[in-house]
Amino acid sequence: MEHSVKPSDPNAIEISVVVPVRDEEESIRILLEGLLSQTLPPNEIVITDGGSIDATREIIEEFIGRGAPVKLVRERDSLPGRARNVGVENARCDWIAFTDAGTRPAPDWLAELAGKAGDDDATAVVFGSYEPVVDSFFRECAAIAYVPVTTLTPNGPARPLSIVSALMRRTVWEGVGGFPEHLRSAEDLVFMNRIEAEGYRIARAPKAVVYWTIQPGLWKTFRRFVTYSRNNIRAGLWRKWQATIFQRYALMGIAAVPAVLLGVEWLAVPLLLGLAQLVMRAIRALHRNRHLSPAGITRSILRLLLVVVIIATLDAAAFVGSISWLLFDKLHLATTK
Repeated sequence: MEHSVKPSDPNAIEISVVVPVRDEEESIRILLEGLLSQTLPPNEIVITDGGSIDATREIIEEFIGRGAPVKLVRERDSLPGRARNVGVENARCDWIAFTDAGTRPAPDWLAELAGKAGDDDATAVVFGSYEPVVDSFFRECAAIAYVPVTTLTPNGPARPLSIVSALMRRTVWEGVGGFPEHLRSAEDLVFMNRIEAEGYRIARAPKAVVYWTIQPGLWKTFRRFVTYSRNNIRAGLWRKWQATIFQRYALMGIAAVPAVLLGVEWLAVPLLLGLAQLVMRAIRALHRNRHLSPAGITRSILRLLLVVVIIATLDAAAFVGSISWLLFDKLHLATTK
């Protein structure tokens, strides 16, 4: 089934930007300044605070006090899906743009999204693109390790669909039942899958870019991906990530079985196989990014070493998150989010 939603004249489109936040005092100012300096200014910015205990709310109120078109909705304790839904409920425009804290939109981000919405009367949803901020060697390698590369779309190269850069009719949000509210992450993936399943006409605007600040170190990366892993299973999406990882390490486990007869020295075999697969995955990641992130031999070797470590960290996070799901969601040994 394909829904046809006729947009307004793009020059007359009124847009509410909806943003969920929680403890974002380090990033919220950058986001708001970026949204307020758009070449096509949003009619309003609706921010749902899910229960910040830092200075996030105070910073937002500073902008409101200056007369910025910002609306702050306070929630006591809400996850991103709930925060997005509350934001849309409190928005007044028919067109809703979504992005996240921790990002900085390009000056023409909203104009590019709105322009593409006006290209075709049947367009109901427009997805832009995003670029990781690589202001350190670690972030450079992290982007290589796990940020999806650009692919060619009819409108130019873009990264995979993301709610961090999206514009849609309110009726689309209503039609798919909004975002699931029980997930700390992956709620956006479920939401976008529903949009595609319902057949809404989707357009791409590759030049509608937001700049995404990824985690700055291994520990924060590990913690973030533990959350991703657990909620990926809760969302029913484990086949798209953890399943492949489990298969790889299951083969290593099978390779370790002969150690029962041949002695512990045999365990060097599965360990070497595990290291080899990590190195090969890192080499593939570097190869995929060769045009976007060229480097000399020395820097490439250093990248390879760190990318191997980052990929191993992501694998460990996938296992820990999966165990967390088993203990707390499946077996209900404790009540946590």
